[in-house]
Amino acid sequence: MNLIYNSEQYSVVEFGVDHDQEALRSGGYEIMDKSGKREIFIAGPLAEAFREKVRTLIASEPSVEDIDDFLGKYDAMMGNRVVLH
Repeated sequence: MNLIYNSEQYSVVEFGVDHDQEALRSGGYEIMDKSGKREIFIAGPLAEAFREKVRTLIASEPSVEDIDDFLGKYDAMMGNRVVLH
């Protein structure tokens, strides 16, 4: 588990590949919307697509606002309430 992004609005934790756990065979990401107090865990093909989009975004030398806008695209998918983090 590795915190890879942290702003006032979002945090992203990367979970490494773990072949012993089905959900982590290709790694995964937890994206948390701090103000909305909700999060999503993505794994599998969605995590792989997220990883590629992040690589492309980082190559453009984005601002914090650019990254937060990118992460905001996942807001609609966030259904899990953050109780304790």
